[in-house]
Amino acid sequence: MAAKSDFTDQEWSQLLSAPTLAAMAVTLAEPSGIWGMLKEGMASARAVATAATATGGDALVHEIATSLTSSDGRHAALEAMKAELKGKAPAELKLHVMNRLAEVGALLDAKAAPDAPAAKAWLAKIAEMAAEASSEGGFLGFGGVKVSDAEKATIAELRTALKLA
Repeated sequence: MAAKSDFTDQEWSQLLSAPTLAAMAVTLAEPSGIWGMLKEGMASARAVATAATATGGDALVHEIATSLTSSDGRHAALEAMKAELKGKAPAELKLHVMNRLAEVGALLDAKAAPDAPAAKAWLAKIAEMAAEASSEGGFLGFGGVKVSDAEKATIAELRTALKLA
């Protein structure tokens, strides 16, 4: 079983920022206004909180999620995100996020092979939960679709970046 001690501080920061990046990829695919962004962010936070309190799940996912529920973990993730995204134009962000997620997937494969499938599936689930959190299109919350074609394509792209089957 992989644990925080198996990763450098920089690698651990990458793992801590990955759940936010997974949700951000969906938001970047089809921004849905301030309320939609809040709902998508809350969905990813719920996924982290659920993994942190779950018993019997993947130990690495649990450790990442537990770290993110601490002040130090949130700070490390925030600092990693700021460093990652600083100076990026909006048009570059989605590609950059996908590249970082591909790096996280490769890191998991290299240093946490037995835990990698569960951790990568968790990141994909976070993206799916973010996509399902807010309807796209419609007017004042009526109509629209739960998950847009752009979001579906982004989730497929994310799964490819993470090398999930």
